[in-house]
Order: sequence, then structure tokens, then C-alpha cells
Amino acid sequence: MNRNIFQVLVKPSGADCNLRCQYCFYSEKADLYRNQRRRMTPQVLELLVKQVMDIDANAKSFCWQGGEPALMGLDFYRNAVRLQHQCNPENQQVSNVLQTNGTLLDMDWADFLKANHVLVGISIDGPAKIHDEYRKRADGKGSHQQVIKGLKCLQRRKVECNALTLVNSVNCKQPEHIYDYIKGLGFKFHQYIECIEYEDDKITPKPFSLKPGQWGEFLCRIFDAWYPKDVTKVSIRLFDSIISRLATGFATFCPMQHNCQQYLVVEHNGDVYPCDFHVLPQYRLGNITETHLNDMLENPIYVDFGKKKSAVLADCALCRYMPLCQGDCPKHREFGPRPGRSILCEDWKIFYDYTIERFDALATRLRELSRGSM
Repeated sequence: MNRNIFQVLVKPSGADCNLRCQYCFYSEKADLYRNQRRRMTPQVLELLVKQVMDIDANAKSFCWQGGEPALMGLDFYRNAVRLQHQCNPENQQVSNVLQTNGTLLDMDWADFLKANHVLVGISIDGPAKIHDEYRKRADGKGSHQQVIKGLKCLQRRKVECNALTLVNSVNCKQPEHIYDYIKGLGFKFHQYIECIEYEDDKITPKPFSLKPGQWGEFLCRIFDAWYPKDVTKVSIRLFDSIISRLATGFATFCPMQHNCQQYLVVEHNGDVYPCDFHVLPQYRLGNITETHLNDMLENPIYVDFGKKKSAVLADCALCRYMPLCQGDCPKHREFGPRPGRSILCEDWKIFYDYTIERFDALATRLRELSRGSM
């Protein structure tokens, strides 16, 4: 199966992190590997790179995540880049993304990231008081000061950086303040991710989780801060994907895709899963030391997992916004009083009702520009 791009989300240090963010959904994954040293070995790294380069795709993307991937140290990534070059005799397009909390970055990191054209995603939730509410260090102190120190190193070397903001029960109340702050730091690319975490009963939101209506309101107010003055100045990942879907039929944002076969997650020991929200024993596809990634793409577990995305409720299929939301991320269908329907359904309707005409106008403008450049 030929793909335009094959993406792996690599967890080289597993769920290990130098911070103790209270809302981190991935920290509990450490229990799956309780008796292991959660560090990817050179042998597993080499297998991973070789197998990714074997995949029939026009481009390959390595997204290094965690936990905190910078815990691996620079030599690990120097080796990764060396292997990518070594295993790429046909000069395929290869990209690297580092999603980090930023606190371990210094000028040596900045020099490496710039030299190797690594896109860096910095997790930041707003100004210090807001950011430090949930993003704390192991000693209980806030991490904002260290994040800004790392960011300044990257900016001195002009490393390409994106901001990832987790929208939670605290910062959701100040959308314009958050947007202006992130923009003021120099970020031209923003990603806002909803914090949706529930207790074991799947009915009760955790204290830091968004409550019904908060995500919809947040997005509407972010849209008003962005439109129309920043449309050509600031890229917001969700908004870009909406415009792309309306203009071209193609979405660039995972939850807006028609299936859940967009990438593979590779844990530190080579275990592979279909999604980082579903790193669970029942979804394990195998291990790269025993099975090639190519074969895992045909694994019935992966195929069935992908199909679940399109299994929406009847009223979802009739909704005018179905082509945009595609029933939302399956993770969000697991919570609330109506399993199978996204807990954020009403929020998405609030947002799209408020913005769809302006998104349509932006999509029309994009189509006209595309025709004009032909």
C-alpha cells in the first residue's frame, strides 16, 4: 500500500519524564514496562529506522515524543539522524519532529536541531501562573521559567518551533490572553489540544478536564482573536485542517480523518501500537525485533482499530458537520452518558455553528488563489 507519508510516533524513553504534569495521560503507561529500563537501545533504534525506510511511502516522518524525549540525550538523536542517512540510498524525504517540554534544551541542542532541520514542538500552557498550575517539576515547583530558557536557546539559532497548548480547566477561561501570550512569544504555529480525562466511571471529569461547553467556547474565542487580523500571520493547526478539508477535501488533523490508521506508535523496547491514546495490551501489534512494521500494517488488530473510526451513531452520520469532525477522536466516544457519541459533540456544534460561514469564505479564497497560481 503506497502512502504519501508514513509517520511513526516514537517514545524512546517511554513514559519517563523530568516533569510531573498532573494531567499527563501517558505517565500511567510506565506500568506496562514496570521492570524495564525505559530507554531505547541502539539496536532497537537501528531496526526502527531500517524498517521505517522500508515502508512504501513517498515521505517518512519520525515524531519523537514521550514522556520527555530529550531524556535520551543528544547522542541518541545524532545516531538516529546518522542511521536515517545511512538507510536512505534513494534519498527519500525524511523529517524529524521533537515534541518536548523544553526544560532540558540548551545551546548544544539548538545547534543540533537547527543543523538537522528538526521541527520542535514546545509544550506551553500560557504565562507562568497559568502554565505552572499543572506543569510542575518533580520537586513540585513550576516549570515555566525553564521552558522559556529552552525556547530562547532555540530562537537564538532560529530553530523552527511550534507551540502546543493543552486546554484545561484553568487556561480555558482566558482564551484571548493565552492566544496573545503564545503569539507574543514569537510562535507563528499554534496547536490547541483539548484536555479530556475522566475517572474510571467514564462519567466524572477529572478536576483538570474540560467540562461540557468549555471547549466550544474556547475555540470560538480563539477564532475571534485570530480572525481576520491574523489569518495570514498565525497558523492554528485545527483551523488549517478545516480550511484544507473545505477547499480540497483533505484534512491534515488526525481526528478529522475517516479512519484511525494515520501512524504507528513505537515504544522504547520496540512494541508497536496503533495510537498513543490506546497503548494498551489488547492493542499491541507486535515488536519490531520480531515482526516488521510492514506486516503490522496488515495486522487485523490495526485494521479493525482503523475501521472503528467510521462506526458512528446514526444521528452523527446525518449531521451537517460530519465531513469535518468525522465523529471525533474515538477516545472521546468512550466517556459520558452516551457511549459511541463524542463527549465533545455539542462543543463542536457550537464552534462550527459560529465559524462555518467564515471558514467557507477562507476556503473559497484558497481555491481562488490556487487556480490563479496555475
